[in-house]
Amino acid sequence: MTRLSIIGLGWLGKPLAEHMQILGYTVMGSTTSEEKANRLNQEGINAVLLSLNPHPEGVRFSSLFDADILIINIPPRTRSFLDTFHPEQIKYLKALAIQGGVKKIIYVSSTSVYPDLNQIARESDELNLDTTGNRALFRAEQILSKDKEYDLTIIRFGGLLGVDRIPGRYFSGKSNVEGDSPVNYIHRDDAVRLISWVIEKDLWNQVFNGVAPMHPKRRMVYERNALDLGFPPPTSYTVQSTSWKEISADKILETGFAFQMGNPLDFWYEKG
Repeated sequence: MTRLSIIGLGWLGKPLAEHMQILGYTVMGSTTSEEKANRLNQEGINAVLLSLNPHPEGVRFSSLFDADILIINIPPRTRSFLDTFHPEQIKYLKALAIQGGVKKIIYVSSTSVYPDLNQIARESDELNLDTTGNRALFRAEQILSKDKEYDLTIIRFGGLLGVDRIPGRYFSGKSNVEGDSPVNYIHRDDAVRLISWVIEKDLWNQVFNGVAPMHPKRRMVYERNALDLGFPPPTSYTVQSTSWKEISADKILETGFAFQMGNPLDFWYEKG
C-alpha cells in the first residue's frame, strides 16, 4: 500500500487526505496545532505536530518522511515574513525528504509566480528571480528542483475557492473594486482531484497550472456570488483596469483531466 504524507492538513490538505484514504492510500500528515492534531486523529486521519520556524519543531514528525510520496502544502506567509522564510522552510523539508528516502514529491505552488503582463501565462514561460511575481515561491520551486534525488511535480494553483471561501464576500459593499480583469480560480474539490490525478497518472517531473479553464471577469463572479448567496455586491468598480494575467489550463487538460467546475461562475459554496 502506497504511503502518502501531506505537510499541511489545512483547508486543502485535510480533504485531500480524506480523498486519498478513500482511494486506498496510507495517509498521514502534519498540523501546527496540538488541538487540531488530536481532532484529526479522532476523525481517522493520522496527524502529527510539525511547525517550520523555519527549522522543524514538533513531535514524531520524522515519521512523515517514511513515505513513498510527500505533498508539501504550506502557503508562504509573505506578509508577515521576509521572502527568504519560506525557501528556508523548503530547504529543511527537502533535507528531511532525502534523508527519509522519499521518492516522489508534489509541491503546491501558486500562479502568483507569474508576473502580471496583461497576457496569457503558461508553464513554458521562462521565469527568474527578477521577473517572477512571487520570489518566495519561485525560490522554493528552484530549491526543490535543483540536485534532486526524487521525482518532483510542481502544481501552481490559482485562487483556491469554494465551500466557505467566497470571493464576492471579500468585496461585498466595497467601492472602487477591480472588476474588469479575468479571474484565475480553482474550486477546492477540483484542486483535490487534480493532485490525486497527478499521482494516479504518474505525471512526474512536470509543472502544471491548476486553474479552471474559464476566466470570467471579476465583477461577474462578485455579482453572481452576491445574487446567489444574498449579500450586497460591490457598490462601485474602478474605471481603469489594473495589470492582470490569464493562466492557461491547457497543459493539465491535455493529460485528460476533466474539471467538475470549469467555470468560476458555477462554483458551489456553503450558504450561511
